[in-house]
Amino acid sequence: MSLYEEVKVHGYAEFCKAVSDRKGKDIFAYFSGDKDADGNSWCPDCVKAEPIVRGEISHLPEGSVFIYCQVGQRDYWKNPNNDFKKTLKLSGVPTLLRYGTPQKLVEEECFKANLVRMMFTED
Repeated sequence: MSLYEEVKVHGYAEFCKAVSDRKGKDIFAYFSGDKDADGNSWCPDCVKAEPIVRGEISHLPEGSVFIYCQVGQRDYWKNPNNDFKKTLKLSGVPTLLRYGTPQKLVEEECFKANLVRMMFTED
């Protein structure tokens, strides 16, 4: 049994529900471009970052939550008024963040296993 809970969501509304259902927990969220039926994302940086982030996932704190969120298709993501950009202030995908804190790794920062591990292990 893993020491953390993983939740997969699609879109802003599902993300918000996942967060509110787990109020009071230590939440880490990974935002990625949508994947097609074959499991391929339109976002090449997301494809490159995902195995690195997943490789460090065992370092998540006990009792924490890892939310994997697909942000939508490329056209939706490119709209500057989408909810992820407006409300969560995301500037790019992939983004890994510790919800409710300023801690955030954006785009190529997610390629660095040491930075991902640091986010998962430091208070």
